[in-house]
Amino acid sequence: MSAQSVLDWIAAQAPDLALIDHSRSTATVAEAAEVLGVEPGRIAKTLAFRVGETAYLLIARGDARLGNAECKAELGGRPRMLNPDETLALTGHAVGGVCPFGLASDLPILADRSLLAYPTVFPAAGSRTSSVEIAPERLAELVGARWVEICRLPE
Repeated sequence: MSAQSVLDWIAAQAPDLALIDHSRSTATVAEAAEVLGVEPGRIAKTLAFRVGETAYLLIARGDARLGNAECKAELGGRPRMLNPDETLALTGHAVGGVCPFGLASDLPILADRSLLAYPTVFPAAGSRTSSVEIAPERLAELVGARWVEICRLPE
């Protein structure tokens, strides 16, 4: 269902995007970077978390970490990561394939400005083996994401 909802969403919203099926796991940033032959920062990971009663999706570069202080300043509280069952119920995607496309629920989507360091990034596409390549600006526009600065980059 998850992969199909993404295919349906892409066909309706961005038919020019090509789904890349790797036939190998891209479920983690390290696996995706290795399979795609890119640095981990170019993997656009999608995190599901809650601040208070509101659940959010955050698209961030693969080597970035969600900052508690930054999140509190931007969203008014500390983030609590959703567990795999909550993530699946809210997004329709299992952990390892979570993406901002073809969602089961209407969730606020945030895009961390750290993505803008790259001309294109690779978010998952609803399964543990698929992704798409897309410019960060277009990604945010397509999914209606609000730009934020709530991640910390590695030193």
